[in-house]
Amino acid sequence: MFREWLGQMIAREGACEVCGESDNIRDALALILATRPDIAIVDISLQGSSGLELIKSLRAQRCEVPVLVLSMHDEALYAERALRAGARGYITKHEATATLARAIRQVLAGEVYLGEKMTSAVLNRLAGRDDLLAPTGLEALADREIEVFRLIGKGRTTREIASELNLGETTVESYRARIKEKLHLRNAAELATRATQWVQEHGG
Repeated sequence: MFREWLGQMIAREGACEVCGESDNIRDALALILATRPDIAIVDISLQGSSGLELIKSLRAQRCEVPVLVLSMHDEALYAERALRAGARGYITKHEATATLARAIRQVLAGEVYLGEKMTSAVLNRLAGRDDLLAPTGLEALADREIEVFRLIGKGRTTREIASELNLGETTVESYRARIKEKLHLRNAAELATRATQWVQEHGG
């Protein structure tokens, strides 16, 4: 439903048309490489993995299609990760109605697009003030660890996480151990509580 709405939003602009869509990384990667669109709009949450992994895969394939991330997730945690992965912009779904067209035009023009809050945060960091965005405590987690953490917060078991992210169960357990160590959590119960609280506050 969201992809259908997004297509309608793009069609209203008149200058662009949707040449394909997918809900998973494998098909999305193949579609982008085959059609070479002017821009790819990517969600953080995709079946089988994260949109961050799709962006990295595009760069590994030397595909220069500019990527605009459109996600429900908190830009304070994901925007910089998306830009480091190779995206050219990041907007949240709640601001898409007002800013989607402008974000697309800006990215197509070769510029980087960020929301006002994240832009201010970046400028403040460059100016030596990085206190604008309250830290979540999760900045130390790697991209894949964030995905595992998010799925733990959604109540997924180790087996379910392994299946959803195409990982081995032993690998997922290793991620769980590293997350606990980085967040100074003593056991699985504290990890589950922290992850569930984060998903409830920031959306999953």
